[in-house]
Amino acid sequence: MLQEVYITRLSRFLPNKPILNDEMEQYIGLINEHSAKSKRIVLRNNGIKCRYYALDKNGKATHTNSEMTAIAIRELFINRKEEIKDVDLLSCGTSSPDQWMPSHAVMVHGWLTEARDMEVVSPTGNCCSGMHALKYIWLAVKTGQSKKAVVAGSERTSRIMHHQSFEEEAKKLSQIEENPYISFDKEFLRWMLSDGAAAALIENKKNENGLSLRIDAIEGVSYAHLVEPCMYSAADKMDDGSFVSYMDMSPSEIVTNSVLNIKQDVKLLSKYIVDLGSDKLISMLKAHNLAGDKIDWFLPHISSEFFRDKMDQGFRSKGLVIPMEKWFTNLSEVGNVGAGSIYLMLEELMRTNRLKQGEKIVLAVPESARFSYVFAILTVV
Repeated sequence: MLQEVYITRLSRFLPNKPILNDEMEQYIGLINEHSAKSKRIVLRNNGIKCRYYALDKNGKATHTNSEMTAIAIRELFINRKEEIKDVDLLSCGTSSPDQWMPSHAVMVHGWLTEARDMEVVSPTGNCCSGMHALKYIWLAVKTGQSKKAVVAGSERTSRIMHHQSFEEEAKKLSQIEENPYISFDKEFLRWMLSDGAAAALIENKKNENGLSLRIDAIEGVSYAHLVEPCMYSAADKMDDGSFVSYMDMSPSEIVTNSVLNIKQDVKLLSKYIVDLGSDKLISMLKAHNLAGDKIDWFLPHISSEFFRDKMDQGFRSKGLVIPMEKWFTNLSEVGNVGAGSIYLMLEELMRTNRLKQGEKIVLAVPESARFSYVFAILTVV
């Protein structure tokens, strides 16, 4: 028999102190000793006022991604430390693992030496990886294969954004073109991304005392068959949209062209990110008889405040009206933490006691890498 599934606890870990906009280059540095041309414009549009970096001003890491995730998970059991031994499933999503092998989630498990042997899953991808991790756990608990599971989403992108990662390319540009500035598709994301981790405890019974979040539905969709890649790393994109993998490049090409850095085609992003995902969200809400004005909390993972009005207008043009006062994000305070952002929003709602029994929560997570989306419907119980 299928069981109900509940989020019973949420926790977070944000490394070091919050970093304000005018402090960013003290940590990620200047590229070729020049402040970026686009910095002020991007920061004005994205609405981010502070973010967190897992590195110090010398560019030295203070935490790994898996370490931050493990710290966040321990926070779930801060007052019940022995209970971590009951966890039988761990699923962790990220787009910035510390290494390609071993997988991210097993490295997280490795930090949790007080835990037991368990099933471990590492969904790959970008922002949606955190939601794929949740769907796996939801199905496992729903079918009785797991009783107590932990899901997490995290990122550590600051080191990728550090000026040292771009130095060889900037030198080459300066020598060839007398232009010290790297391309906007690489520079853009330096002002967007943040580090951190958040986790949730998932069980087949709700809290005896206090609120829980019942997971009613999780649905995902990809439109990769329609649109070329928009955000990518470890590859170069040709004019025709095809890819050349880092595996087919020489070591010098990888370094000189900053191939391991994250790039984003902002023109494709603006053109497709809202329009493609809205159709799936609308059909899902209709299938679950949930009208826009009956949504109590709408949590969209937006990379920039620039997209808030565009999303609202896009929804309205297709007949979906979610009143803006129902929207909640904490982008401005914690930055864009990719796969961890949706959990950081939920954690803040729970921690600040804003939720009431019976309320409906809709989670919306878009992924621009090649335009995929995951949506979820929760009920506060």
